[in-house]
Amino acid sequence: MRFSIITPSLNNRGWLELCAASVTDQQGVEVEHIVQDGGSTDGTGEWLKTHPEVRGFVEKDQGMYDAVNRGFRRATGEVLAWLNCDEQYLPGALQTVAKVFKSNPAIDMVFGDIVLADNTGRYLCHRRVERPLLHHTWVCHLSTLSCAMFFRSRLLASRDAFLDTSYRCGGDGEWMVRLLRRGVRMIAVRHFTSLFTLHGDNLSRSAMAREEWRRLRNTAPAWVRTFSPIWILHHRIRRLIHGSYRQTPFAFSAYTPESPKRRIEQFVAQPTFRCP
Repeated sequence: MRFSIITPSLNNRGWLELCAASVTDQQGVEVEHIVQDGGSTDGTGEWLKTHPEVRGFVEKDQGMYDAVNRGFRRATGEVLAWLNCDEQYLPGALQTVAKVFKSNPAIDMVFGDIVLADNTGRYLCHRRVERPLLHHTWVCHLSTLSCAMFFRSRLLASRDAFLDTSYRCGGDGEWMVRLLRRGVRMIAVRHFTSLFTLHGDNLSRSAMAREEWRRLRNTAPAWVRTFSPIWILHHRIRRLIHGSYRQTPFAFSAYTPESPKRRIEQFVAQPTFRCP
């Protein structure tokens, strides 16, 4: 099973090096890593030229989702995903996802669990993911993270299946609503596949992200918006029943700014789902 991983990039060379290392060292699968750079001035273009394991394209784009769409169009893999510069795959992530797809030929999208770390790579919290549901995603929030989302390339068979480039940082939520309305079959697996870095400049925590969430919410029918407390309660009950609020001690290994060439293992003695 061949994977195509798309990374949109703009002046994030330091994070990109860690991200690329986490893709390159994946075992047991064939993978191409496509980096779509919007014209960085921090040396990213020069770095791409010296790393043949990465398919680098430097061209002006209309934002992150336009860059991701460009990468999708260039992808040759059976399974696609996008991984931002400040995100990583954990060891064995793609091999685990490949096994899930092979065992579930009718499933088009797989979600993994996520470790959230600070800008030094230190564990902050984790998120165990549930399969998203339409009404909750539409009017409450996107309960998954794109760094732990994998889908079959056949989902992009039509032109209107790509990300909406009018969004700047909330396009994954709008895209997920469209997929759910199409009835795309999805599954969540209990396996930590990805690392998300909370460094203070994440677009998902910006004022723009909040405004785009309100924009998406306002596209939902009035009755769906009215019952948003019900969707929130239902989501939390699902998480409780499925054990998403529980986690035994575990270990993970990731690249860090202090160790860009070798993964550093970290043992989490007191896991928490509460993010700072």
